Amino acid sequence: MRGSRHWPPLKGAILVNRRSFLQLGGTVLAQAGAGRLLAGAQATSRPAPSGAAPDNAADYTLRIAPVTVELDRSHILSTIGYNGIAPGPVLRMREGKPVSVEVINDTDTPELVHWHGMLIPSEVDGTEEEGSPVVAPHSRRRFGLTPGPAGSRWYHSHSMAMDDLHKGAYTGQFGFVYVDGGRDPGHYDQELFLALRDWEPFFTGTMDDEDDDTHEGPMPEKPDTLNTDPDGLEVGSMTYSINDKALGSGEPVRVRQGQRLLIHFLNASAIENRRIALAGHKMKVIALDGNPVPAPQMLDSIFIGAGERIDVEIEMKNPGVWILGSTEKPVRESGLGMVVEYADQHHPPQWTDPPREPWDYTIFGTGTSNSAAPEQTIELIFEKIPGGAGKFNLWLVNGKPYPHEREFVLQRGVRYRLVMRNRTDDAHPMHLHRHLWELAEINGKKTAGVIKDTVVIPYYGRAVVDFTADQPGLSLFHCHIQQHMDYGFKALFRYA
Repeated sequence: MRGSRHWPPLKGAILVNRRSFLQLGGTVLAQAGAGRLLAGAQATSRPAPSGAAPDNAADYTLRIAPVTVELDRSHILSTIGYNGIAPGPVLRMREGKPVSVEVINDTDTPELVHWHGMLIPSEVDGTEEEGSPVVAPHSRRRFGLTPGPAGSRWYHSHSMAMDDLHKGAYTGQFGFVYVDGGRDPGHYDQELFLALRDWEPFFTGTMDDEDDDTHEGPMPEKPDTLNTDPDGLEVGSMTYSINDKALGSGEPVRVRQGQRLLIHFLNASAIENRRIALAGHKMKVIALDGNPVPAPQMLDSIFIGAGERIDVEIEMKNPGVWILGSTEKPVRESGLGMVVEYADQHHPPQWTDPPREPWDYTIFGTGTSNSAAPEQTIELIFEKIPGGAGKFNLWLVNGKPYPHEREFVLQRGVRYRLVMRNRTDDAHPMHLHRHLWELAEINGKKTAGVIKDTVVIPYYGRAVVDFTADQPGLSLFHCHIQQHMDYGFKALFRYA
């Protein structure tokens, strides 16, 4: 570790000292936004360093219940969260070490907790389509899982919302999981867990999709004839935060010149993809979806789809008071940002627009893959039927909405190639549960070595990924935009 750590706890940012975590074995964790000590998921759910847990105590406990989120002093909202806060506590786990989790549902709605990015059995993955049991209202359920792979994962509700904007991913039910593999030496001065979030969703008929960053791409899947029927209602928001604080509220991230920051970003939105920058600084992207990239890159900004995670390192070498936030001015000024303040700097925070460069997954990859060549190819065509679900759009995979019965059947051990053809005017963050895939191509540009669990398929674009069928059971494949998933944009992959 370099530098000193005498700054007070942050409000609106979750800060963890990695060396302290390693010394304590993960038993005590500072949740700065909550202003309390948490052990795993709550103060009573993990043993003290010198003692053993009671026989009936779970390693982690998540209590689902109503919470309030104070975005700023004049804007306090009510939602559903975990352990009295939103986002929920950072859960730090050891790769390969089995843990028990107790979920207590204190609401009137059946709930599921999904472990996004984990390679775990379908019965504990937290998805009703895969057969995971729900946690009934005012009940509890305990289960075990073995965390992995190492890196930044997350947990969130996987309940359907449909036309109820007070359910599912529209609520505050989300939080980080960091699976420690013991391979990171921790050569940085601060570690931050920052979740990008929109709040107070509403239905709108005038949705402007300006955040997908892909409208100027090659568009290889754009149909010759477009459906000009009017779109159904989409979901929008005008209230944003990083973690639980809007820009200008709470304490800044306080740094000293020469420090190195490790930031784990998560786009926990149920609605939108986002582009983020730290004014006056470059970010070194070292991992995508928690998986180290073969070719780290220094960038002025990052683009992060709903459900994705990006890990960056930042060298603090430009003293001042700066804004970290959305590159879209209306979104940033509506809350999606936070202040980064150097020591002895006290002037108003500054924002400078970063250079506008297209997001390109392939720059993080290599020329050749170390994996086996794919043996079978599955073609997936995505389409939208405007207003096809009454007030809302209907989303199709290969000409039909969910369910797909036994259309996608995998053979265990076989390496598959998915060719995803997006014939819609949206950029879709596509996620396959319980598997990791290797990116092979985006809009005809080839790459290798980039391992992810969620990939944004560009506007009228194409993405190709390869994966090995090594997780028997049911696996849900879906768009990570809640409304798209609810109205047909999902399919089940099953094993023969």
